[in-house]
Amino acid sequence: MSSLTPTGTQVHLNRGSVTAQIAQVGASLRGLTVGGVDLVPRYPEDGPTPSASGIVLVPWPNRVRDGRWRDGDTARQLAITEPKLGNASHGLLRFSAYEIEQTDAAATLRAAVHPQTGYPYEIATSVTYALTDSGIRVTHTLTNRSDAPAPVAVGTHPFVTIGDVDPRNLVLRVQAGAQFETDERMLPVKAVPAPEELRTGVRLGGITLDTGFAQLVRGDDGLVRHTLTAPDGRRLTLWQGEGFDFVQVYTTTDYPDQKLAVAIEPMTAPADAFNSRIGLRRLSPGETWTLSWGIELS
Repeated sequence: MSSLTPTGTQVHLNRGSVTAQIAQVGASLRGLTVGGVDLVPRYPEDGPTPSASGIVLVPWPNRVRDGRWRDGDTARQLAITEPKLGNASHGLLRFSAYEIEQTDAAATLRAAVHPQTGYPYEIATSVTYALTDSGIRVTHTLTNRSDAPAPVAVGTHPFVTIGDVDPRNLVLRVQAGAQFETDERMLPVKAVPAPEELRTGVRLGGITLDTGFAQLVRGDDGLVRHTLTAPDGRRLTLWQGEGFDFVQVYTTTDYPDQKLAVAIEPMTAPADAFNSRIGLRRLSPGETWTLSWGIELS
């Protein structure tokens, strides 16, 4: 089933006690519930997506300083989409309407990055949202349709919660060994050790973050797991598969109808990767890159 909203068609997925809503614009994860409990904070259907909630970030996540980068020997200039800080922000598909294919429990959304000022490459992209018994699995694909190797990175911007708990009382754990210090324009200047308390757990209401993290700690199965834990022991896990080697964590008190909201954002590269080259991948002509992440409640 689907319905039309200011964020385009809204897709509704169902699998037993698990439901999700996906917005066509930005291919964003608009809602997710398990057993009637919201794992993605809701926002009004008659308004635009707040704070980039749930959108796909491609062909770069986060920011590019001044929108400028060097592509081999060629200087490129992207449109400045964050005028306040003078950066190109969150890629080129944030406001694009994706094509949708849907079953009851899964949906695949497709959109292309077309050659344009500052990025002369064509990248076919898709994102598949598939419900599981305890949450959702998200799979991204990027295919280079250009005649030359194309620099790419991908991220996503999900906000997460345990909706029947005051978010200030949730305990956050971020499995990272390093974090990026930033300048006044929110661009990385160096990596430093991440606070140990973030790995052992910190009350969400006691911190403020808009921070990129690296040196992620993977389990024996190759997955990184960040968590939010409720006082009664319930745990939301956001996991990152191979290739998602960075994460951005962002807290805000400006999310609609929320005392506090947190985004845990899987990324293949940190901010300004088009200049630093950290995490940046060059896809050969015809090459496809596939990556996954997901959310679970236990």
